[in-house]
Amino acid sequence: MISQRVVVVNPTGLHARPASKFVAEAKKYQSSLIIKKSGKEINGKSIIQIMSAGISAGTEICLEAEGPDEERAVKALSELIHSGFGEV
Repeated sequence: MISQRVVVVNPTGLHARPASKFVAEAKKYQSSLIIKKSGKEINGKSIIQIMSAGISAGTEICLEAEGPDEERAVKALSELIHSGFGEV
């Protein structure tokens, strides 16, 4: 298992469009993906769970992946978050 902390930088947080981009990227990998926020675990491949989590701008989250491509998954998803999903 690998994990990395990241801060959501786009102004609108993980609302519909960024959540959709996040899930589309996460589903490219075989590894399981969990987003940890304030002690809660969110399935990183579930748009409903991500949108229900209310992850807003400036929120620190932890990405955890476990599986054969875990390092690539966490790297790609953290880069996507750092890029602001094209909104910054």
